[in-house]
Parts: sequence; C-alpha cells; structure tokens
Amino acid sequence: MAALAAGLVFGLWYPTPFREISGGRELFLLVVAVDVVLGPLITFAVFDRRKPRRELARDLSLVALMQLAGLAYGLHTVFEARPVVAALEVDRLRVVRAVDLEGADFAKAPPEFRQLPWRGVLTIATRQPRSEEQFDAVMLGLSGVDLGMQPAFWRPAADVPDALRRAARPLQGLIQRQPGQADTLRQAAAATGRGVERLGYLPWLARRTDWIALIDLDSGRIVGHAPVDGF
Repeated sequence: MAALAAGLVFGLWYPTPFREISGGRELFLLVVAVDVVLGPLITFAVFDRRKPRRELARDLSLVALMQLAGLAYGLHTVFEARPVVAALEVDRLRVVRAVDLEGADFAKAPPEFRQLPWRGVLTIATRQPRSEEQFDAVMLGLSGVDLGMQPAFWRPAADVPDALRRAARPLQGLIQRQPGQADTLRQAAAATGRGVERLGYLPWLARRTDWIALIDLDSGRIVGHAPVDGF
C-alpha cells in the first residue's frame, strides 16, 4: 500500500524537483510512518489469543479500517498541499500549492488557466498590478497572498516563454559567482543536452529555496533543475 501511494504522490503530485523543494518527500514519509506505526501498536493492544475467533477477526478488521482511513486522510492532506503552479514573479519562480489558491477567483485568469491540474505543475507568468489594482494587491501581499496566488495577475500562456527568457539570468554568471558549485551546475546543464551558454536560471521560492530552474534561452522553457542557491 505504501509503495502504491508513493507512485501516486511522486509520479503525479510531486514530480522532480517538487518532492524536494516543496517538501513532498517529508509529507509522504510522515503519513506512511504514522500509518505503519498505527497498525502494529493498536494490534498489540487488542490482540489476545484467548478471544473468540469472531471477536478477534472483528478487532483486527477495525484496525485495518483505521489504517486505511488514516492513509486516506494523509493522502488527502498531501494532495491539498501539492504544487500546482510555478509562477514567475519578476525575477524568481514561486511554487504555489493547491491550498494557497482556495477561494481564488479563477474567472479572472486566462481561459487556459482556469482549472487546476490534478497532476503536474502549470508554469505561468505574472504581470504587475495597474494603478487602480495596486492598493488591493499590496494589501493581499501583506496578508501572504502574493501575485502568483492571484489569478487576476496571471498572463496568457503565450506570454510565458518570452517572460522566462527575459527574466532568466545567465547560468555562466552563476558558475563564476559560485565556483564551489561549478561541477553541480555543469552536470545539471549537461543533463539538459544544452551548452551552458544557452541556459539561464531562476531561483525557486518555495519551502526550500536552495534550488534553481534552468531555462532554455532559445525556447523559454524550464528544462532542468539544480540544488544550488540562486539568490
């Protein structure tokens, strides 16, 4: 059951690198640990060979049901916390979780972004608030609702590649600035099949910020990731 749940969580809800930067691995391990401990502990408390067979079967069935209920609740929590949007905010990518968008007005989003994915992550770009929108945007920002969490400021999908190209910083500059991470960055670049000179980077703003996204400067697409602090 744990293996099947892992396939669901890491295969659909927390693909690489979000199992790391969004804490998906820690959430899943916590759910499984609680569930695995729950069954044996309760079984130890209720198991008694002196009980009639029917009563013992009933007790163990209840233990199994409690484990399944605990696993279902835990997976629901992991699902609600899953990353659904990678939002470009000026010079960084913010990971937006499904729970961050509860109550969001998706009617104001571009048509292609009005429904959250149940698997994978949407890459979107945000625009700056207009003068009449600035006060509300600032107040929401002060309460923790940043631009990437406000569908009204999402730009159409056709704008995303150009926005990523413009925002990306040269990867070669990061290699020069952090020589101790040069091998890691060059290996990540090689994994994309592109030369360092054709790649830019943007830092991730998430639970863990010591990761960057690699941007293909030709296509404006996210093509890789590296465990390096880009700030």
